[in-house]
Amino acid sequence: MFKRKKEIPVYIFTGFLESGKTTFIKETLKENQFDDGLVTSCVICEEGIEELSKQEIIENKFIIHTLDSEDDIEIGTFMEIEESDQPSRVLIEYNGTWDPDTLAEALPDHWVIAEIITTIDATTYSDYLANMKQLMTRQFTYSDLVVFNRSREDMELPVFKRTVRALNKRAQVIFEMEDGTINNNVKEELPYDLSSPEIKVEDDDYGIWYIDVFDNLDAYVGKTVSFKGMVHKEKKAAPDFFVPGRLAMTCCAEDIQFVGFPCKWKDAGKLKENEYVNVRARIGRVQSRQNGQELPALIAESVEKAEPAEDEVVYFM
Repeated sequence: MFKRKKEIPVYIFTGFLESGKTTFIKETLKENQFDDGLVTSCVICEEGIEELSKQEIIENKFIIHTLDSEDDIEIGTFMEIEESDQPSRVLIEYNGTWDPDTLAEALPDHWVIAEIITTIDATTYSDYLANMKQLMTRQFTYSDLVVFNRSREDMELPVFKRTVRALNKRAQVIFEMEDGTINNNVKEELPYDLSSPEIKVEDDDYGIWYIDVFDNLDAYVGKTVSFKGMVHKEKKAAPDFFVPGRLAMTCCAEDIQFVGFPCKWKDAGKLKENEYVNVRARIGRVQSRQNGQELPALIAESVEKAEPAEDEVVYFM
């Protein structure tokens, strides 16, 4: 009888050279998260300034493998590592300039990704985002945790967080300050009064509102919101259901996508796809069928035809 291979958890640390990957791994080791006597295959895809010490390698039963080329990222390489090490888990320190899809496609089926952590040097983030946006953002598209190292209060930390959350709403974003303290509660400076029972979202502020309502849903539930959006109608949706939203550039011009909220309205069936409307609605919540997460939803009080927004694409920068 065919015996199913035992699942092996995989922990992936990614980011550009000197973004703090190895440092973060070393800090994780200090918390004894890998100090349980089990063998860990540690795959290093680039050599940085910081390295694991021999003591750390021995104490945590790490077996080190160094891959020098993206061409080495293939299932055969990983199967050889498994056969030689017989590991209980795998830790991969991935090269931030390599395609994350290459890694995902190369992992054996029984290697299950347990966590993806991206480290970013906050002092260079704006430059990378301006000049190599696609290369930068693909690092954290699938991440569970994004850590901005070397952060300072005078940086646009809310903007940094917004650019990550625009691409990956499930990612937790934390900031490690220059003094080593952790700030995981960076708040957006909102262009409207959140304490007001009714919120008016200007056309240029849609991106800020969209991200913040996902991040702080409890603060919005029960409030009334008014905004301008395009009409999108899902196939097989109920006649009183539509999605008002906007076209948004989350990464680059080739990556423009529609972002909106499910909305219930009695005359939704009369609306036309892609027409602009002014929506006034009460904010509520629904539960995702995929992961059980609570998501924002709208119950419209009025929907009226409107002129297109002056700039039809919203941005998260």
